[in-house]
Amino acid sequence: MVETTTLRKCIGSARFGIEPHEAPVEDFPRQPSQKDGLGRMCAVHWRSYTAGLARDAKARKAAAEPEAEAIEQAPVEPAPVNQVAVKPAPADEPKPARSRTRRAHAEPAADAAPVAE
Repeated sequence: MVETTTLRKCIGSARFGIEPHEAPVEDFPRQPSQKDGLGRMCAVHWRSYTAGLARDAKARKAAAEPEAEAIEQAPVEPAPVNQVAVKPAPADEPKPARSRTRRAHAEPAADAAPVAE
């Protein structure tokens, strides 16, 4: 008896140089959100496609933050070992211009109209 293999088209990616081709249905990953439950690329090409996307994202991030790397690579001077860090004595701290006062109970205003029931 001859077994027939059902083929499906892998869509490929022009951006990453993956040519569209026919592949056995078993080579496609499950994709529950698709109508037929299978992905659009074979598993091998899907992995290379996602790896390419990750490489591009990493390159974009590195290009966008060149000054961050320069700051991280700048040498840091160590503190002198023989000297002890001394905090300056606390000066009289200025008091805020306003402060909140706590009220025991809020009393209704004298000129407020009575509530009709």
